[in-house]
Amino acid sequence: MIDNMLKLARINIQKLKPYQSARRIGGEHGDIWLNANESPISVLFKLKKKSFNRYPECQPLNLISAYANYSNLCNDQILVTRGADEGIELLIKAFCEPGKDAIIYCPPTYDMYRINAKIYGVEVKEVPTIKNSWQLDILNIKLNLDKVKLIYICNPNNPTGNVVFKKDLLFLLKITLGTALIIIDEAYIEFFPQESMSFYLKDYPNLIILRTLSKAFALAGIRCGFTLARKDVIDILNKVISPYPIPVPVSDIAIQALEKDAIKTMKSRVSDLNANRTWLVNKLKKISCVKKIFDSSANYILVQFFMFEKVFCTLWEQGIIVRNQSDKINLNQCLRISIGTRMECERLIEEIQFFSKKFHF
Repeated sequence: MIDNMLKLARINIQKLKPYQSARRIGGEHGDIWLNANESPISVLFKLKKKSFNRYPECQPLNLISAYANYSNLCNDQILVTRGADEGIELLIKAFCEPGKDAIIYCPPTYDMYRINAKIYGVEVKEVPTIKNSWQLDILNIKLNLDKVKLIYICNPNNPTGNVVFKKDLLFLLKITLGTALIIIDEAYIEFFPQESMSFYLKDYPNLIILRTLSKAFALAGIRCGFTLARKDVIDILNKVISPYPIPVPVSDIAIQALEKDAIKTMKSRVSDLNANRTWLVNKLKKISCVKKIFDSSANYILVQFFMFEKVFCTLWEQGIIVRNQSDKINLNQCLRISIGTRMECERLIEEIQFFSKKFHF
């Protein structure tokens, strides 16, 4: 009977391998979580709203105004979503015809672009980035534009940490004008704000930007994100978003996080994490089991290790949880390490140093 019920699911869903989030594969194990690119420091807010018997606004005006002020955009250029993840899904839902249209995504990168397309029965064209530099393979993207409606680009890219050349993004925007949308996922942009593409929204109607409060704002637990685009695109997305996507407590806390003093605190926290990243990289360079460290402009680093599986398991056994990326294209022997507090980074270095000495590297 169970098998028969499972067969009722759509064929593509039966075959789908779901995204393995940090919590799905890491559970509650560990003392130091360096596997989900979260902020290691929590931010405390008190709810100002006290009654929850009424449905919330579909798009809370005060929250939109607060983010418009932060991003120097107009209210009608912003859609509030359940994390940036909902924005990824809504764009496919609104713009792609199943069985007809396609998306391009450029691995190694965030897998939810690909998985959402597969869920909706939309073709996925994989155009891997150039190995080790992780820059876009512009020529192959240009050769694969047939049927493509959406091109997803994470910048800074997850899990490699690099910033994509702005000239390449502008080139893509020009050659796809009128035929496809370029979606720039700026989940980590606060760690390198000068690379944001938001300034170009006024020039390119096919530019979409995804943002979140999960990373630099230290609010992964409330699931609040934003889609930034021209008004006509926002109007289309408003047609397919669910009726009440943003709970009152989420809106309440998000508005507080976008107040002037809270933004100042966020920027200070980002500065500290960037300093911790530099410290961690410099320490790792001196450890012999470390094969290569890739440059990063985000709150994580990608590191290639000798005996990477043993490094991963040893850290896990010591309660330090990092993310194994070795199954992704061109990331053999690589672990992604989120930047923690200085104390957490010191503990990580101690364990890797001990491992390196134990196995005589």
